[in-house]
Amino acid sequence: MNILVSNDDGVDAPGIRALYEALAETFNVKVVAPDRNCSAASSSLTLTNPLRISERENGFIAVNGTPTDCVHLALNMLMPQDPDLVVSGINAGANLGDDVIYSGTVAAAMEGRYMGLPAVAVSLAGKELNHYQSAGFYAAKIVTHLKECPLPANQILNVNVPDLPLAEIKGIKVTRLGARHRAQGMVKTLDPGGREIYWVGPLAKADDAGPGTDFYAIANGYVSITPITVDLTAHHRIEKVTQWAAQL
Repeated sequence: MNILVSNDDGVDAPGIRALYEALAETFNVKVVAPDRNCSAASSSLTLTNPLRISERENGFIAVNGTPTDCVHLALNMLMPQDPDLVVSGINAGANLGDDVIYSGTVAAAMEGRYMGLPAVAVSLAGKELNHYQSAGFYAAKIVTHLKECPLPANQILNVNVPDLPLAEIKGIKVTRLGARHRAQGMVKTLDPGGREIYWVGPLAKADDAGPGTDFYAIANGYVSITPITVDLTAHHRIEKVTQWAAQL
């Protein structure tokens, strides 16, 4: 089984090394990832500058682009034939609820799905991030199962693993996306020249985080697996919006 691995934390991040090590024990793995941290890049493509690649000593390919660029480039130019699966991660931090809209980790997996391949995004949920091996273990476990039981054509799996020793993880919960409160405000400060600058504020706290959500699973020591569809259409609203639009 051939697997393309990418991420948004950069080609030298500890998470992508842990993911490679976990998968390479069983599968043929090729790594193509950004040459720097591209967190929150979402599904952006680089259209105004050329993409360049360089190979690290460990064989990983670094790209001066976004996570989506990396997967797009790998599938179209760098791999002689399509892999069987795209796996993105292991992200340094959770991708829960609304995070998936902004996440470069999820976007890399999503690009694989747009290119017709099954895909999985894997994140390590916690503050200290000491247990990438736990996330790698579950990533390999899920990928092995996908070999026998593939995903539907319009879905990816968003996987979050609590930052715990493997023995302390209680199991797996299949979840829905929760939601956060409205994001906190920007942080205003000054640069060394005395000019005003702004930083995006910290993540908001969880709002919809009850039983059944990804937030709840992680908070209670479970791995969260959320199936995400690539079709953003609100099909159940089409009839109502049709009635509304008829009045325009």
